[in-house]
Amino acid sequence: MSSLLHWLHPWYPSWPMALFLLGGAALYWRGSRRQHTPWWRQMWFWLGWLLTYQGLQTQWDYYAEHQFFLHMLQQMALHDLGPLLVMLAWPVPTWRAGIPARWRSRYLTPLMRTPPMRGITDFVLNPWIAGALFSGLVVFWLVPFIHVGVMLNTMLYQLMNWTMVVDGLLFWWLVLDPRPAPPAHMRPGGRIFLPIVAMIPQMILGAVLALTSADWYPIYTLCGRAISGIDPLTDQHLGGLILWIPASGINVIAAMVALRNWMRLSERGRLPVLSRQATAVNSPAPAPRPVG
Repeated sequence: MSSLLHWLHPWYPSWPMALFLLGGAALYWRGSRRQHTPWWRQMWFWLGWLLTYQGLQTQWDYYAEHQFFLHMLQQMALHDLGPLLVMLAWPVPTWRAGIPARWRSRYLTPLMRTPPMRGITDFVLNPWIAGALFSGLVVFWLVPFIHVGVMLNTMLYQLMNWTMVVDGLLFWWLVLDPRPAPPAHMRPGGRIFLPIVAMIPQMILGAVLALTSADWYPIYTLCGRAISGIDPLTDQHLGGLILWIPASGINVIAAMVALRNWMRLSERGRLPVLSRQATAVNSPAPAPRPVG
């Protein structure tokens, strides 16, 4: 019991992170009580939210700072798997139901309709921007000289974790949106290919880290590794394999879920129909009327 309590004690206590996690959980719990949310959706949400909590506010932070492959497992949980499970539950309607109706009508709806908020939403949920951020942030934080600064600076370390979680939630929100477009920000067919394209840079970097014979991150040796008996190259190769295979596999799973959503929309007749002009062009010309 004491070892479990020690594990749950955060290595880097952060009130903003704690409030974010607690607020999201409370809002979802309240929304699920006010509207019917299937049990399996609730299961996916709580699994993803608990995994995100584990990556942010437990002793996992300590081991992630002292072992590269454990760091990669943490980043995969914060950026890929945790947010994927949360958005697989499609919690947006439940979160919305958890907000009091008066607050929604008086504050939330007017705020979301303001030009600045609409501009921010259109920017971060633009498919090109979202795909570039999803893969680009992973590569950015693993640039060796940047990674050294992150490991030696608590504020940068927490910023990295924040960006991983927020970017993961936004990206999977875009990809796993079960609605047609509009109101979704991306067409159902495009959601199938976006995670496949976005995983290419991280696959390349993961393969390089898994196959290289150079130690890119000696900072872990200088700070002391959490697990003795694993040499620096083996540690780096394991981290590269995690980024190369399971992290990329999560993107493939997301593409399959997006394909399932597209098929469901098609079966229910909720996909956009051809415009009248296109229908007129493709339809046969009417027969000429007889004269007289």
